[in-house]
Amino acid sequence: MKQGTTILTLDNGYHLWTNTQGEGDIHLLCLHGGPGGTHEYWENFGEELADLGVQVHMYDQLGSFYSDQPDYSDPEIAKKYLTTDYFLGEVEEVRKKLGLDHFYLIGQSWGGALTQLYALKYGQHLKGAIISSMVDNINEYVEHINLVREEALPPSAVKYMKKIEKAGQWDDPQYQKYVDVLNREYVDRKQPPAISHLINTMATPVYNAFQGDNEFVVTGKLKDWDISDQIHNIKVPTLLTFGEHETMPLKTAQRMAEVIPHARLVTTPNGGHHHMIDNAPVYFKHLKQFISDVENGKFND
Repeated sequence: MKQGTTILTLDNGYHLWTNTQGEGDIHLLCLHGGPGGTHEYWENFGEELADLGVQVHMYDQLGSFYSDQPDYSDPEIAKKYLTTDYFLGEVEEVRKKLGLDHFYLIGQSWGGALTQLYALKYGQHLKGAIISSMVDNINEYVEHINLVREEALPPSAVKYMKKIEKAGQWDDPQYQKYVDVLNREYVDRKQPPAISHLINTMATPVYNAFQGDNEFVVTGKLKDWDISDQIHNIKVPTLLTFGEHETMPLKTAQRMAEVIPHARLVTTPNGGHHHMIDNAPVYFKHLKQFISDVENGKFND
């Protein structure tokens, strides 16, 4: 399969940026978070997994920085493309156009939500699923995230944030300073310069539509996310990987590991939401062990 970057033309006429790294018979397709983020924390996965013979495929979802960005101000376009069903279908179309089958699917955060949905609907194409820092019930996330900021910030700061959130004044400078503190503590603990930019590369219209203003509130479409009554139908070997100091609740991850029939839960010390960067050696040790065990028929629940 071609190495490097390929621009895919979707059946809807839009274009997606894709990139393939590594050589081998094992294939891993990577779904970034956000929604509206980019592929960039996957860029070293081909190098990290080279000794297993893994080809790593990544892409920027529609609306994200390196792919086409529809005019979401058009209500008809927003209605058609700012839906979970659209992005799930996009995963399947990318799989087909890249010629993948019997592959591993990894999703970070929002990508982890898509991974769960894909395993439920298209599980016959998967060797295994890796759900990285994503729960199956957003209410449990919201409950946890409120506890997190009460631990990280003084009561006066939490009170101020709640007042601003109630007023919807998301651009308030002091509010955004508190968000930055929380991001440094629970999302990007290592603050790597390698994936920083001179401008914001987040696809804000996509992010706002699904999440809201920031990681610590959910005002968009994801506020109703709950597939906890469905995940018992995920039949493929599943790795749940979470940071031990992140935004997603480990209590929920533990429940998911008990409910999904063939699941393994691993956690990354000193890892925030992006624990593949915060503590890469541990993250990749867990990931490589999972893929190796599945490939060698040694995976057990």
